[in-house]
Amino acid sequence: MLKGIDPVLSPELLMHLSAMGHGEWVAVVDANFTAELLRNGKPLVRLPGLSLARVSQAVLSVFPLADDVTQPAGYMQVSGSAPGHRTAAQQEVVHLLSQHGLEESRIEAVERFAFYDKIKVASLIVQTGEGTAFGNALFCKGVILC
Repeated sequence: MLKGIDPVLSPELLMHLSAMGHGEWVAVVDANFTAELLRNGKPLVRLPGLSLARVSQAVLSVFPLADDVTQPAGYMQVSGSAPGHRTAAQQEVVHLLSQHGLEESRIEAVERFAFYDKIKVASLIVQTGEGTAFGNALFCKGVILC
C-alpha cells in the first residue's frame, strides 16, 4: 500500500502506466470489449467490478494528458446515435476530464470501428467491469515536468 495512491491502481497497472512514455495511449474499456482479441501482445489489466468512470478517475490521478495532441482523450461513440449523444458512463468520463481542465472540444467521439483501429496503437488496455454498452475511453499520456 502506498500513501496518496488511489487503491484502484494495482501494482501491475501502476507499473504499466509508469512505463508508458509521452504520446502513448491507454484504453479503458468495458466488460464486453473484445480486449483479449485486440490486445496483440500488449498488456491487458483487468479490474472487474469497477466502472469506467471509477477506473478513469484512478488512471487520471497519476496520468497527465498530452498538451500537444489536439484531442488527447476520446470515447466510443454510440452507433447510430445523434452527434453529441453520450451514455451516462461516457458523460461521467467527460465530466471527469473537464475537472482535469480538458475542454470538451479536445475530447473525441470515436466511431466504433475507428475506436478498434485506435486500440491497435494503444500501449495498454485496462478492462473494467463497466456493463454499459460503449463504455470505452482512450487517454494520451503527456509529459511530466519535474
